[in-house]
Amino acid sequence: MATPLRRHAIVACLVGVLATAFADAAPQPALPPEVLTALERAKVPAEALSVVVQDVAGLPPELAWRGGQSVNPASLMKLVTTFAALDLLGPAWAWSTPVWLLGSVRTPGPDGVLEGNLVIKGSGDPKLVLERIWLLLRRVRQTGVREIHGDIVLDRSAFADAGQSPADFDGEPLRPYNAQADALLLNYKSLLLTFTPDPARGVASVAADPPLAGLRVDASVPLVTAACDNWRGALKLDASDPARIRLQGNYAASCGEKTWPQAYAEPASYNARLIEALWREAGGALTGSVRDGPAPTTRPSFEVASPPLADVVRDINKYSNNVMAQQLFLTLGLQIKGAGTADAAREAVRAWLTAKLGERAVDIVIDTGSGLSRESRVSADALALLLQRAWASTVMPEYISSLPVSGLDGTLRRSAAMASAKVVGRAHLKTGSLRDVAAVAGYVLAANGRRFVLVAIVNHANANAARPALDALVEWALAPRAAAAPRR
Repeated sequence: MATPLRRHAIVACLVGVLATAFADAAPQPALPPEVLTALERAKVPAEALSVVVQDVAGLPPELAWRGGQSVNPASLMKLVTTFAALDLLGPAWAWSTPVWLLGSVRTPGPDGVLEGNLVIKGSGDPKLVLERIWLLLRRVRQTGVREIHGDIVLDRSAFADAGQSPADFDGEPLRPYNAQADALLLNYKSLLLTFTPDPARGVASVAADPPLAGLRVDASVPLVTAACDNWRGALKLDASDPARIRLQGNYAASCGEKTWPQAYAEPASYNARLIEALWREAGGALTGSVRDGPAPTTRPSFEVASPPLADVVRDINKYSNNVMAQQLFLTLGLQIKGAGTADAAREAVRAWLTAKLGERAVDIVIDTGSGLSRESRVSADALALLLQRAWASTVMPEYISSLPVSGLDGTLRRSAAMASAKVVGRAHLKTGSLRDVAAVAGYVLAANGRRFVLVAIVNHANANAARPALDALVEWALAPRAAAAPRR
């Protein structure tokens, strides 16, 4: 029997086939010449591109090319997840992480002893980063506890264990973007290696943050006089051993200080290693261990609130953070359907999409909340309609401000095309990229003051070579044009 996801995929594919048949029967509007030229250079056929450029008010499209085709949107799926969350939960909504001091505190004060366990329960907070974990543990110290005669217990039960591995998507388990969701997601389960040249010693020193109990990192690599080209390629990094990160090769002095993010080789032990290291670093002592276990049902000793949802959504969309998007996706299942599972999240978002888009919701096949998937599907038409709904919604300011600004920040900061005088600052666009997908969607402000929704998705083996075609579409949409006649 087909799963719900497969059934949705089958329906979407049938709809896409019918839409394509009708599209082939009717004449298609011509793509702008500069877009066709860029596609030709990339060796990508025009049929691999889906485009909608339409006024935010829903006037007839300025450009609609294969808009009904069901395609893989890559990270554009985050536009669905984040709008759903803002609309369903509200921009000020926040996660709460409760903490219990179970037992009595003997001799309260700077050297107090907790005769019992410290318990921390996760609720899906995507922003329990290093500084916030440190503040949580400092709060424990402020209660008068220095030594714990018991265990530190971590409750991760709010999200069901999906039994997945970071290697499942593309066989790259040490890439931070493959980190898996966790009800108690600490620091994205990642490490940041910092390389700092020390010419006096002839080495580049290596520091790892955060500290993990039981992990040793090679302290330095040889320093060489060379151009700073492919500095990562000059290093041979082996992070596959949970107890040791080994470094060989050399580092060019001309690179200055650089950082290299890494996922941890043994994600199941990351939380325990991090909490133990930070607790001891803060001057705390522990007689037991850090382990997983259930939290009590009693009132917690204190709770730690996350930043508001609007801030979290901004991080997700500006930097296309996959694990944060998946945390938010599962949170929707937990908050709306009462279960922190992917199925509950899909059900919650599916119902919301149906309410927003009606029959057009069938064009959207939801696999993960991040778009890091080969199964996700959307049509440019459906995504354009969703962006129009967002423009007319009460959460429009928070939603649009979460998107990268052309040439200024997020994933568009380093784009030379987006930094041109004609484009910089005039577009709020989410990007998407997989091995065979290149995409962009959001809002552009034309030179004549008109605001357009833009959706452009390429599905092809050479998709990422077609980025200049997407850039050309953005420039075309920014060019001034007269308003189209309203629908009657």
